Amino acid sequence: MRVLNAQQMREADRQTIEEIGIPSLVLMENAGRQIVAAMEAAFEDLATLDVVVLCGRGNNGGDGFVVARTLHQRGVEVSVALIGHVSDVRGDARVNLEILGRLGIEVIEITNAQEWELHYSRIARCGLIVDALFGTGLKEPLGGLLATIVADVNSIDMPVVAVDLPSGLLSDTHEVSGEVVEATLTVTLGAPKISLILPPAESRVGDLVIADIGIPAAVIAGLDGPSIEILTRDEMRGLVQPRVADSHKGDFGRVLIVAGSAGKTGAAHLAARAALRSGAGLVTVATPRSCWPVVAALSPEYMTEPLDETPGGAIDFAALERALDVPADVIALGPGLGQDPSTVAFVHSLLDRSGVPLIIDADGLNAFGDSPDRLRGRDGLSVIITPHPGEMARLMGVTTDHVQATRLETARAFAMAHQVYVVLKGHRTLIATPEGRVSVNLTGNPGMATGGTGDALTGMIAAWLAQLLDPETACKLAVYLHGTAGDLAEADEGEVAMIAGDVIDRLGDALLELTARRRIRPDQTPS
Repeated sequence: MRVLNAQQMREADRQTIEEIGIPSLVLMENAGRQIVAAMEAAFEDLATLDVVVLCGRGNNGGDGFVVARTLHQRGVEVSVALIGHVSDVRGDARVNLEILGRLGIEVIEITNAQEWELHYSRIARCGLIVDALFGTGLKEPLGGLLATIVADVNSIDMPVVAVDLPSGLLSDTHEVSGEVVEATLTVTLGAPKISLILPPAESRVGDLVIADIGIPAAVIAGLDGPSIEILTRDEMRGLVQPRVADSHKGDFGRVLIVAGSAGKTGAAHLAARAALRSGAGLVTVATPRSCWPVVAALSPEYMTEPLDETPGGAIDFAALERALDVPADVIALGPGLGQDPSTVAFVHSLLDRSGVPLIIDADGLNAFGDSPDRLRGRDGLSVIITPHPGEMARLMGVTTDHVQATRLETARAFAMAHQVYVVLKGHRTLIATPEGRVSVNLTGNPGMATGGTGDALTGMIAAWLAQLLDPETACKLAVYLHGTAGDLAEADEGEVAMIAGDVIDRLGDALLELTARRRIRPDQTPS
């Protein structure tokens, strides 16, 4: 599902109207009816509510006029407050405004603060507000009367349904400036916009519904400009194919996890266990010799390889040849490695000499903090990095706040400049490719902000890369399932009590859910 900026949305509208031949008035009608359908699904008591539709003078207001008419025709008590003069409404919006008059639906003109104050008490007593003030056309933060109206709406304890965007959000940035409607439900039209899916702006959206208003999928897919998409269940489901009856472990890849140091054996174990739960055929953990018996004792399902170590219990540069000799189709490098200078040299050389794809995480990334230019993919060798915002900041030489404020731009720029795949972790994890494509994951929850969940993701990406042999696809599926497993764990454990092992334990259920199967628990009987 592609995410569009304002210019792309305008172009999609233009092509649909001028080249496909669907009149703009039909698109507006479709929008209004889809919004009402979403409202009926979200509010069981909609028919009993007194609804006020706040409308601007442009096409967003025109959508609001259709919403008001549709609600009226379905027996809902509805009134319209137009912020501006009736004489200033033009085009399709004017057509729908005039229909309201002929149907006897009340339209209140509000052109100044005094008129707003006069009608505010009545609006504050209604049961639901529809925000149809501004859509993608807004180019600057709200001020004056409009800022006052939005602030007052936010102070009322009642649900708010936003048309396309909560008014005050700018479609092309996820930053929030000035007053913004705090929506309960947002029904966006045609395709999602950047501000609806990335923090902090997405926190103002409430539940998000993407309404099909008649813009052909081929038009959206063919638009020029940035390629940003949301990972969807249907897309991810298509990536998981049933295994053939005569499969053997060699069909599903050999994963080498290079991880661990004194006191950090758990990171190696979590990455390896997640790789196994994600379907890798064979998993080997290469870890410092003193850590070897601990890691080996944690699970019988993976193999282990002891490596030469430094006096402090980290992997020594002298272990490089032995690590390169371990049979592997994919190498995951970094969890719990530590930052001993000899280990840093080992990481650099492993990247330089590896003949198989690499997933680099945690201390593997920190090894490039002083030399980010060395962190680079090359022909025939895919490199995937999985930084959290702090690690990304160290690689870029910027602050963590800067990374968070420019997540999409930062991930895309680093991926293209270094020809690597970037999985920028955090709320709404991003996947950026060397070609500049970006995917946004919507699964997951705050309970996953606990030690070890990132190590699990590293192992998952390695396992899916070993099976699918495509870095972008492997990243998408692993990130989506990682978040889904986290959501399943949250449902059982709650956000506070969750640990990384809980996420790994739900990977099987996440796969079963994705493939539309379900696990029969001992206390259940098949239906």
